[in-house]
Amino acid sequence: MFNIYKISCGSPIDYAAEELRKYLKMMMPDEGNFEVSFNKEATDGYRLGLMADFGLDTSDAEDTELDDIIYIDTVGKCGIIAGSNPRSVLIAVYEYLRQNGCEWVMPGIDGEIIPMRDVCDVKYRYKPTMRYRGWVSEGTEFQRAMVEAIEYAPKLGLNVFMIEFKFPKSYYERYYRHDNNPTRTPEPVGEGTLLQWKRMLEAEIQKRGIQYHDMGHGFTYEPLGIPGEAGWDTEYDKKLTPEQREMIAMINGKREICYYPINTNLCMSNPKARKKVADYVVDYARHHSNVDYLHIWLADANNNHCECEECVKKLPTDYYVMMMNDIDEALTEAGLKTRIVFIAYMDSAWAPLEEKIKNPDRFILMIAPITRRYTETLPNGIDTNLAPFTRNKLQMPRTLGQFFGHLKEWEKSFGGSKISFEYHFWRAMWYDISGLKISEVMNEDVREYLRQNVNGILEDGTQRCFMPTGLCFYTFARTCYDSTLTAEEIRKHYFGLLFGDYAGEVESYLMELADAFDFEYMAGLKASDENVSRFYNPDHAASLAKVEDIAARGKEMIMKHFDSTLRPRTVAMRILLAYNELVRYFAKAMIEKANGRDAAAKDIFDEMMVEIGKYEVEIEQYYDHGLAMNAFKVIFERTKSNLPQVDYMEVDG
Repeated sequence: MFNIYKISCGSPIDYAAEELRKYLKMMMPDEGNFEVSFNKEATDGYRLGLMADFGLDTSDAEDTELDDIIYIDTVGKCGIIAGSNPRSVLIAVYEYLRQNGCEWVMPGIDGEIIPMRDVCDVKYRYKPTMRYRGWVSEGTEFQRAMVEAIEYAPKLGLNVFMIEFKFPKSYYERYYRHDNNPTRTPEPVGEGTLLQWKRMLEAEIQKRGIQYHDMGHGFTYEPLGIPGEAGWDTEYDKKLTPEQREMIAMINGKREICYYPINTNLCMSNPKARKKVADYVVDYARHHSNVDYLHIWLADANNNHCECEECVKKLPTDYYVMMMNDIDEALTEAGLKTRIVFIAYMDSAWAPLEEKIKNPDRFILMIAPITRRYTETLPNGIDTNLAPFTRNKLQMPRTLGQFFGHLKEWEKSFGGSKISFEYHFWRAMWYDISGLKISEVMNEDVREYLRQNVNGILEDGTQRCFMPTGLCFYTFARTCYDSTLTAEEIRKHYFGLLFGDYAGEVESYLMELADAFDFEYMAGLKASDENVSRFYNPDHAASLAKVEDIAARGKEMIMKHFDSTLRPRTVAMRILLAYNELVRYFAKAMIEKANGRDAAAKDIFDEMMVEIGKYEVEIEQYYDHGLAMNAFKVIFERTKSNLPQVDYMEVDG
């Protein structure tokens, strides 16, 4: 019998002890039992606890609640596994296991690579590069995948999980309606169930001690009494009361819902509207004490701020900062320590000119560069040549350099912590069909953010971003944990884990596809005549025509390695088989698009949506069919003429 002693109490350390026991028993199935107990006086066996419990130095942590330090000092099956906070103890357990050969290449049991071997001695102390390393719910969600995502995050060293909205009804409904998959029958899910599911996810987050970030959009309409589930109701304007109408933005002389409530801003100069928000925040924070950071964002659109006589006297961000100060005062008066995240997103990228955050310790400023190009990062620089603020006639920034220029302006009114809200796993991952190019961009993005004193990234996007592989997500997580790792080092390591002796064959296959599709072309940046389409480029059709042969050879390779005694490899081959079929259809559709035959392209896309949808049930833990097809619809269905005025969805990448 071997002992695992908990030196400290708390659910994250309890869970860490159970995870250590589980994986040690898997590694050494004939070694007997590993007994878990609490004994703060223990001197033998594994001892799990806070670094403070062992008198270990944590002086390099500015804040031990926020900064993770991982400490491991073991000889054989005895020694210390500790962290600067309870969450860090769990991450330390996974790091100990990783250094003993364990790896997690995808979420769930089928993503685990656990060797059968005795443990080795480990001596390790490390403070991860970024303070905030997080994943945000998005895409088309189903509950089992969400639970597995939360379970997976700390295994890769992530320490933040965010769930958007009061409850993310739209994300769940897209999956359970089976949008974009006519081969599946819709399954109704009640709002009560969705609320319970969010609470379940919160409990899973809390069990692991991960920082919990909550909400985001919703604060421009829910405080007015417009329910969260009405956020995408295009008919809601008819239901507005006179009191609600006076508190929403006036545009072109009218106070109306801007297409739908989530896209509608407040009349920010109206003290009554700002007080409604502050009161709502206090009530929400009081009833959700498990929230570490409450995100308070403006409307999910651009060029839709109030044009009333008072609002035009200041920038929207001046009023936004005033609202943050109102919220801080209200929370302070209520004795609540809830931290707040406010956002430089769309129009609020333009920094305030007059107002300043009074209590920066409560706040984080989050840059959200949704309109950037994901085909490139930034080579060490800030673009200070910024377009001036012109109310409701703004052109959004297109490069990280421009966003960093805006962030520099924001620093004049806010001197606190800064993080980024990124979108690599929203649509960009689908326009880089191989996942290889965007993984390289991701790796450099992390280092560039660090150079700009941005100390965290929260990745918005699907929790099922593992087609064709999980390389991109693995690269994100491990680079945030250790920014000295290069994209090539991570790729070689990950492919070696997942594919073993035939890693080179898979990598060559994906590289050929990457070259044939061309990420810049797929992001709409290589049109030969934009008056026809962002994808009109007959010369590129020849490159796309190569895909049929690449896919045929790829299928031979996949079938040759289709079965493995290592479960993750078998699953990976099933994913690649569906992916191989997807790229065949996609290339055929894009050839038509490149040649300007849009109707024919749309017909092939419609067929692809059905045929690839047939694979969804088998691989849905790893592949988000609904979100993938929505990303492709931007190419095949959406045009600038059929978008609502405030819709920003047709952006590069």
